[in-house]
Amino acid sequence: MKTRITKLLGIAHPIVQAGMSWASSSVALPAAVSNAGGLGVLAAGPLRTPDFVRMLGELAAATDKPFAVNIPLYRPGVQDLLDAMHQRRVPVVIASQGGPRAHLQRFRDIGATWIQVVSTLEHAKKAADAGVDALIVVGSEAGGHPPVNDVSTLVTVRRVLQEVSIPVIAGGGVADGWGIAALLALGADAVQLGTRFLLTEEATVHANYKAAVLEADVHDTVLVGRRSLPVRGLRNAFAQAIFDAERDQVPQEDYEALFKKSTLKQAALDGDIEWGKVELGQSAGLVQRIQPAAEVMAQLVRELREATERMKTMGAVSA
Repeated sequence: MKTRITKLLGIAHPIVQAGMSWASSSVALPAAVSNAGGLGVLAAGPLRTPDFVRMLGELAAATDKPFAVNIPLYRPGVQDLLDAMHQRRVPVVIASQGGPRAHLQRFRDIGATWIQVVSTLEHAKKAADAGVDALIVVGSEAGGHPPVNDVSTLVTVRRVLQEVSIPVIAGGGVADGWGIAALLALGADAVQLGTRFLLTEEATVHANYKAAVLEADVHDTVLVGRRSLPVRGLRNAFAQAIFDAERDQVPQEDYEALFKKSTLKQAALDGDIEWGKVELGQSAGLVQRIQPAAEVMAQLVRELREATERMKTMGAVSA
């Protein structure tokens, strides 16, 4: 299937693996996704510069297909990471949590594609006006940092598509080819999946984390930390402590301290699924098993084909 995104990025399928701190902060998962025809994404967020530089070399050696680096522009030391990406001529930059304008020309000069992650129409328009090549538009169903406005992917993506002309990758609430087909029908040019690729053999998180995500149903996630930088994660002891603090209207300083006491690393690397931030999307409830990433890719492509064929059949019947 060819779309503006597959042509822009040089990938076979309109499928993007989300950049997930710790889960794809290693080579195995992005290499497997890229080699299977999607866009694999190395998550730079938690990496120290020497480790990041090493992984860029390993990833380039592990695949001859396009890959991307997801980089949160707010993180300390980001300039060192950007310099390494520029030196290594990373083909696709996926940026979040910061403005792209100051960096665009530098990466455009080496032929890189710049994709900006947004979750509201306001930020989508700002990024498009700045000159980014494409957007990843995320709705409230997504794990990690979805919009706090509770607007779904279906509505958020469609609203952005009414206002911008550059290609859009939709994300949030999708774990199979049927969901991909739905968002392509909506007008998106590709779909980003996070939780589905979290539940792969190559995702580098603790076994406890994967087991908790696999067990979760569609109603088992909550948006935690609305008074801070909210995350969608598992309903656990940490989430309940935050809800209790909100109910009791604790001072903001104490609230921030409580929220920051728990980390994604605590869950993803140490396996503490009660007091760590277990980030996952609502689509966890659509996944029944952990598989190799290449197998997941093949299944997604097969389901996408089945869904599009069904739509064609419906059109033929109605005619």
